[in-house]
Amino acid sequence: MNDLKDKVALVTGGAQGIGKGITKHFLGLGMKVVIVDIDDEAGQETLEEFNRLGELKFVRTDVSNEADAENAVGKAVEYFGGIYALINNAGIANPGSTPPEELKLESWNRVIGVNLTGSFLMAKFAIPHLKKSKGAIVNISSTRSIQSEPNTEAYAATKGGILALTHALALSLGGKVRVNCISPGWIEVSWMRKSSKRKSYSLTQTDHEQHPAGRVGKAEDIAEMAAFLISEKAGFITAQNFVVDGGMTKKMIYV
Repeated sequence: MNDLKDKVALVTGGAQGIGKGITKHFLGLGMKVVIVDIDDEAGQETLEEFNRLGELKFVRTDVSNEADAENAVGKAVEYFGGIYALINNAGIANPGSTPPEELKLESWNRVIGVNLTGSFLMAKFAIPHLKKSKGAIVNISSTRSIQSEPNTEAYAATKGGILALTHALALSLGGKVRVNCISPGWIEVSWMRKSSKRKSYSLTQTDHEQHPAGRVGKAEDIAEMAAFLISEKAGFITAQNFVVDGGMTKKMIYV
């Protein structure tokens, strides 16, 4: 039995990448989905592409803006009468992998604003509705929260912050709303960009073989985990982080 059928999900950053994969998967489960995304072109394109799959709406939103976040939640309730799941997926990376001594405060604040503050704001306004539905939040972090490449300070800080935000919210909302986190590794989503930015990327055998699981990740891998975590099957799971990376963070690598 599919306990998610007809339930309502907000997916931030849902018009491209992992978020688009989650949107498609949820529609396939019979859920009603509201895409929350700042990119109007990508949002409209995804609407056209996925409308045939089920009930889908798009709200152009800058999640770092409090009024925008409040509006997005309000529109979702207006469209579908409530909210059962919030997937905080919207995120941006450091512009140009800038060395920390050269990183402008403006750039740092923008990454923090979208990735971390945006996750908080969406949760803030969704919580009253999630309490009514006994729903769930899934925050999308990254393996960059526990390991890094050089010159990614702002991105890494936000993804670490999302882990902490997850368990803090889970305790604050205990017994009312479950809150969990997914930390993806290498997920190949080049084909899930908007058409004007879509690139064809050919994965090599080496790309696949360096993963203990034997392959690079797909958006569906994250979508399946997100669906499980918001389902009744995960009713005893909250405040947790699930690393979905094909085993890479457990692999010792020597040069």
